[in-house]
Amino acid sequence: MPTEIVHHLSAEEQELARKRQELAILEAELTDRELSLANLRAELAAFEGRYLREVGILYAELDDWNAKIAEFAAEAAGTEQARAAASEARAQADESYAAAHGEAAKAKDFSPSPELRKLFRDVVNQIHPDRAVNEIDRALRNRLMAEANLAYKRQDADALRKILEEYKSSPESVEGDGAAADLHRILLQIQQISKRLAEIEVEVAELMASEIALLMAKVVTAAEKGRDLLAQMKKDVQLRTDLARKEYADRASRMGPL
Repeated sequence: MPTEIVHHLSAEEQELARKRQELAILEAELTDRELSLANLRAELAAFEGRYLREVGILYAELDDWNAKIAEFAAEAAGTEQARAAASEARAQADESYAAAHGEAAKAKDFSPSPELRKLFRDVVNQIHPDRAVNEIDRALRNRLMAEANLAYKRQDADALRKILEEYKSSPESVEGDGAAADLHRILLQIQQISKRLAEIEVEVAELMASEIALLMAKVVTAAEKGRDLLAQMKKDVQLRTDLARKEYADRASRMGPL
């Protein structure tokens, strides 16, 4: 009769098994939350780019005309208050122009394919900094994770694959062994992931409360009701710009150029 060898798990081994299960659940949740956060960032950036190209550029023109009008008023009044108002109007015009023609306005529409989403999930799952085994490993993962977020935002699948390959071929990707060390390492990872999940929750809340997110929500709601809110905004700003241009022309005809 064969002898059966029954291995009874020690308390430490049982705890290790439980913590491994807990860690696996947290890692899956973290991957999902990082993907959602990356999507939100990219969607907001893309919408902001669209807004600046379609509406922001018109606001820049309107602010420029208003600044010219304020400068005429300052020349006519000759007071410190009028000059301060003109200076403020010109600063606003310069800021609007910079926003409408800056990098944010160049953001492309964001529509990641299922394949790109899966690839980004794989990258996050394998290189996330909260899975680091030491500080050297963490530094590498931090760098690659930042590059991965930018690549996903650009919808650059090739860059994501290169990032994944770079980590797989690095010495830091090799994890150490040891029962007691494993438990300690897992506990630290659970702590790190829990902290990161809390950070993501805060960042998502802040992004959703931002002006551009609130505007995007209004645009989506209007579209569901058959209205193009951005087109309406463009029409309104264009009308105000036409009025400002006419006012400037009237002042110029009466007073002459500065």
